[in-house]
Amino acid sequence: MGNIYEELNLTVEDLIEKVKANNPKTDIERIKKAYDFGKDSHKDQFRNSGEPYFTHPIEVAMILAGLNMDDDTIVAGLLHDVLEDTEVTFDEMAEIFGEDTTKLVDGVTKIGKIKYHTKQESQAENLRKMIVAMGEDIRVVIIKLADRLHNMRTLEYMSRTKQIEKAQETLRIYAPLANRLGISTLQWEMEDLCLRYLQPEDYYEIVRKINITKDNREKFIDSIIEVLSQAMSELSLPIELSGRSKTIYSIYKKMKDRGVEFEEIFDLFAVRIITNTKDQCYAALGAVHSLWKPIPGRMKDYIAVPKANMYQSLHTTVITNTGEIFEVQIRTHEMHYTAEYGIAAHWQYKEGGKEASNFDKSLNWVRQLMDWQEEVSDPREFMETFKEDFMLDDVYVFSPKGDVFDLPRGASPLDFAYRVHSAVGNHTVGAKVNGRIVPLNHELESGNVVEILTSSNATGPNMDWLDIVKSPSAKSKIRQFFKKEGRSENIVKGKSLLERTVAHEGYGFNEILKEKWLEKVTEEMAFQSVDDLYAALGYGSTRVTQVLPKLQELHQEYYQTEEPVETVSPRRQETRRSSGEGVVIEGVDNIQINIANCCNPVPGDPIVGYITRGHGVSVHRVDCPNALNAEPERKISVYWNEDGATKYRVHLRLVAYDRVGYLANVTNIVQEQDLNLLSVNAYTDDDHNFNVDLIVEIKSVDQIRELVSKIKGIEGTSDIYRVKS
Repeated sequence: MGNIYEELNLTVEDLIEKVKANNPKTDIERIKKAYDFGKDSHKDQFRNSGEPYFTHPIEVAMILAGLNMDDDTIVAGLLHDVLEDTEVTFDEMAEIFGEDTTKLVDGVTKIGKIKYHTKQESQAENLRKMIVAMGEDIRVVIIKLADRLHNMRTLEYMSRTKQIEKAQETLRIYAPLANRLGISTLQWEMEDLCLRYLQPEDYYEIVRKINITKDNREKFIDSIIEVLSQAMSELSLPIELSGRSKTIYSIYKKMKDRGVEFEEIFDLFAVRIITNTKDQCYAALGAVHSLWKPIPGRMKDYIAVPKANMYQSLHTTVITNTGEIFEVQIRTHEMHYTAEYGIAAHWQYKEGGKEASNFDKSLNWVRQLMDWQEEVSDPREFMETFKEDFMLDDVYVFSPKGDVFDLPRGASPLDFAYRVHSAVGNHTVGAKVNGRIVPLNHELESGNVVEILTSSNATGPNMDWLDIVKSPSAKSKIRQFFKKEGRSENIVKGKSLLERTVAHEGYGFNEILKEKWLEKVTEEMAFQSVDDLYAALGYGSTRVTQVLPKLQELHQEYYQTEEPVETVSPRRQETRRSSGEGVVIEGVDNIQINIANCCNPVPGDPIVGYITRGHGVSVHRVDCPNALNAEPERKISVYWNEDGATKYRVHLRLVAYDRVGYLANVTNIVQEQDLNLLSVNAYTDDDHNFNVDLIVEIKSVDQIRELVSKIKGIEGTSDIYRVKS
């Protein structure tokens, strides 16, 4: 063990050397203190590789040092797992390293602390916590990205299942987040590592082909750089030149997206020109176009219109006289630094000055995300919107004040309005693009100046807007508007939906919809009130199938000491009482009678009674398996009351081919028979049959026979039968 830690001491010296190279004013003693504290805290812990656990925090700190982060961030990187994995408390750490650093460590700890029922919920909630952390201190997320990168570098020591799970999560969340923060050095390595574990055959085949073409490619790049050097020298432009190959993942994506082979990708590399000023960038662009012919539509000016992640550069794709195609990127030294390190490059400007406003402006999208994530409760909607909306940089438009907004391709003025703020979107009455009135479904293009016309008297969005907007966040905000505006209606709708469902399952309202149980379920599902739960059911963001099992569980706990014997169905049984309410027991009156849900007998069916423990008599069809297997001494003779006053639920299933008007024909027949239709549910099964489930109230089996006969006569019906459980 001593030898291992001697090697670690060498690693910390490497860290100190790297930190000093980027920040000569760094507090070396503080870095060493954090190293010693972290090593001691993790001394009995090991990674899957067999290495001491503290090798991981050191590597995380090395990554952060490579991003030129400040001392607090590097110290937090060394200590980022201490609060979570050791007995050290927040107060103990704060006393030694200060509250600011400890808050960074605590922020990283909170991101992965809470466990959820599904992987999707877990990913969505962790993403929410990262967004909140970004709003409080962006360094928390930079530490988390460094942590994830090193874990990806050591993924070989995990099981294959874990490798796939971690790689998928990294590709879905962390790599796009690194891109959105402009930290391309982390993004590119993460993406390549993800591809290596998710598609190993494709990964190593691309690597093999890159190596085969390496010599020829390098010779070509050298020749291009020589020509460029000569041309720039003649123009007296001070430049640095280098070649950059596309990442393995970007090659893979291009092959898949365009359906081409490796050999058909011509722009496998780019030549990068770095100069001093913006003017020199444009002068260099002119020189490039005088040397080689630019390909139309492939010139992009990210200097005039920067990407939302602060990326600035001129891109142009050119073709030589001999047919070789390559890309040229032109930027200043400052732009290059930002392109590599994104938000991390600007951290030192957070405290003030002109750059501080630029830094704050670059985080506007974080604040938009924070506002929006508070409005969205559904984890799937949150994840999909984040991936499809905030990770896209297809169209760049300006506000009248010159602020730049990124929107998905095909976006409309309404997308822009909702990107500015929900209130702007909800009060939109019109829009101008480049000073001209346009319809709300006008498709925006990069460079457009968009002005939104609003009115305090606006009634809000209409449902048609959902077909106009392209960004998932705009769709989400429109839905949220209707959700809030229709709250009263949704409460009534949701309550009715839950009551119908529990009735369909055979429960009485007072039996399962007890106020204290509803309040407990409300708390478990993180709603503020029972009305909020009802509203979510009515709006559709929460499903009855999420609520009912929780109520059933509480019901079972309450009745577990007196459960009926024949519990084939999880549903409670429909309660009937003795003579005069449908079923009569010879010589017995005023006893609880339950119509069994396992076979659902109706008048006309031969029946038998079964005496349960504590719940009266359960009535079954005589051919019901539960009745056949019941204890003989508990069976009792029962018969139907002939007065016809009692109604019974019958579940019918129709199988048909789907045609226009079929369902309407079915419901018309039910109405013609003067039957009460309690529920109808249409769906397509795995065999592509069109199914209709009907639940109707009848008084006798004769009514079923007549209804079945008429439905069989409808064109398209292939089968109809009674569902007995």
